[in-house]
Amino acid sequence: MLPLSWIYDQFLALLTAACVLTVLLTVYLYLSSFGRSKVLSSGGNTESKIYNFFIGRELNPRIASFDLKHFCELYPGLIGWLIIDLGMLQKQYEQLHYVSMSMLLVCVFQFIYVLDALWFEKAILSTMDIVHDGFGFMLAFGDLVWVPFTYSLQARYLVDHPQAISNVGLLGILGLKAVGYCAFRGANSQKDTFRNDHNHPSVRHLQTLKTERGTQLITSGWWGIARHINYTGDWLMAWSWCLPCGFGSIVPYFYVIYFAVLLVHRQQRDEHACKRKYGADWDKYQAIVKFRLIPFVY
Repeated sequence: MLPLSWIYDQFLALLTAACVLTVLLTVYLYLSSFGRSKVLSSGGNTESKIYNFFIGRELNPRIASFDLKHFCELYPGLIGWLIIDLGMLQKQYEQLHYVSMSMLLVCVFQFIYVLDALWFEKAILSTMDIVHDGFGFMLAFGDLVWVPFTYSLQARYLVDHPQAISNVGLLGILGLKAVGYCAFRGANSQKDTFRNDHNHPSVRHLQTLKTERGTQLITSGWWGIARHINYTGDWLMAWSWCLPCGFGSIVPYFYVIYFAVLLVHRQQRDEHACKRKYGADWDKYQAIVKFRLIPFVY
């Protein structure tokens, strides 16, 4: 049986193969989008062929009933991420004859994150990637290359730079992970439950702002803390798997820095869309829920 530590040794070759696969998949997606009865995304149907190739012309390309975008958004990247983590864990064990607490924390935290995404799979059906964006090079590269090969950066770093963690540091990191996960999962579950059943016992106490569209915006609970509190929880979890790498290099902190930029951009994109959707009601909502991501800061 091939040991998973082989992933560490062949990391560059695997990364190259994933890039080639992404290009081939995108070429197929682009050419197949010119077939009959294709549902095109508004963003990927422009006069620029290069832009359309990058963003994606077809909204949800399928092979028979198999949804390629839905599949790639979840399975190859997330499961590949975990497999790479396990490969790094095994490589560290082969070199040190033990697994460091820092490596164990990173792998367990990221396993929880992936398990959560797969367990709550139906939540992805309402995301902007699925609902609005076409499936082109941008999403394909993100799913097949960016997620597995950059999100596993902390585990790869710890193979060559194992870190010791004090008991105080361990408790702090565990607490950070717990707070982040509670905010992330609590907010998302609260929103999904409210969307499906306003009278559910767990959400019927929530205060809301009724809009002219007839919908309601939650103004209390998790969503009363900040307008995108789920993003804040996501970012706190990112810190919890960067901090075990210590402070000897900025490299393992690439993810948390990149993720901050991504989440702020996503927050601004979401709010722009909500402003167009709700109009003056969105201004009222912002007056009630004043903070975007971090209470009293931003």
